[in-house]
Amino acid sequence: MFKIENLKKESLGKLPLLERREFLKMGFVVTGVFAGGSILSLVSNAEKVFASAGEFAEKYPYKPHYSMVIRQNLCIDCERCLEACRTTNEVPDYGYRTAILEKHVPEAVGQKTEFIPVLCMQCNDPPCVRACPTKASYKDEVNGIIRIEKKKCIGCKVCMVACPYNARYFNNETRAIDKCDFCFETRLSKGEKLTACSAVCPTGARTFGDISDPSSEVYRMVHQLQKRVWVIRAEAGTKPNVFYMKS
Repeated sequence: MFKIENLKKESLGKLPLLERREFLKMGFVVTGVFAGGSILSLVSNAEKVFASAGEFAEKYPYKPHYSMVIRQNLCIDCERCLEACRTTNEVPDYGYRTAILEKHVPEAVGQKTEFIPVLCMQCNDPPCVRACPTKASYKDEVNGIIRIEKKKCIGCKVCMVACPYNARYFNNETRAIDKCDFCFETRLSKGEKLTACSAVCPTGARTFGDISDPSSEVYRMVHQLQKRVWVIRAEAGTKPNVFYMKS
């Protein structure tokens, strides 16, 4: 199994070593994904990955239903996404809304290191929302983004424990939990079409859009049969809206 050599964000690096190892060991097992969230076998059920738009309509209850597809092998660790996120969303030096994990494979032929962008998975079945005692964490009824109402947040950090993706941190200045919201407050709500990280990526590793729209790029990428698509920690049953694939 793969070994984590480095977690690019200092905050994530403070996690216990065992947890960091489990993050990759459990999360990056390539698993077939039915685009609505059900997990399938890539071998025996590949023909079921694609279905008509009508069948998928029930799986995407939000409009727009924001999603991101990360083509993992296109990430070159330039960290432009990290800087854009930090600047756009006023993320403190100790905080993070997105990070880049580094996976080193000594036995690989040729390139031996690959980079894995991670962020809040905007789950369809979010354990953070269920865990929040004040309902500060909630799923936007219009677009499905997991958001935090800071005035309601008491900083108990229960949601941080509940999140299977280590996607949240405590902001010392606001005294509230913070995380990625697909740049809803800073960009989408102001008419921008892309998140800051996807807008600046020089290789197109991050593709952002409306997965409920069959004409969108994210829809086409998730619903094709030619390449494997997977999610992190599928076994957690959270039904993420962030998908991974190789180009």
